[in-house]
Amino acid sequence: MTFEEFQMTLRGSAPPSHFSFYLASLWYDAKGNWQKAHEIIQDVESETAAWIHAYLHRKEGHIGNADYWYHRAHKNRPVQSLKDEWEDLVKHLL
Repeated sequence: MTFEEFQMTLRGSAPPSHFSFYLASLWYDAKGNWQKAHEIIQDVESETAAWIHAYLHRKEGHIGNADYWYHRAHKNRPVQSLKDEWEDLVKHLL
């Protein structure tokens, strides 16, 4: 799947069933459902999940919590926009 094809799925009412929980979390975030995105990812133990978790807390404005999750993901908090980080995450997963 390409990034453009992923974006096309945002026209639907639910993420495609074949999406990983990582992509489903980012899909719900893009649809404006931060809570659902967070619910999906919060208990997953992986560096990728930690990165998504960090991004979500950065978006929420809880920078201290975001920094904790960036550390768990072995990443520094980016200076790029949230939109650009979301795109980087999706492309990384595709």
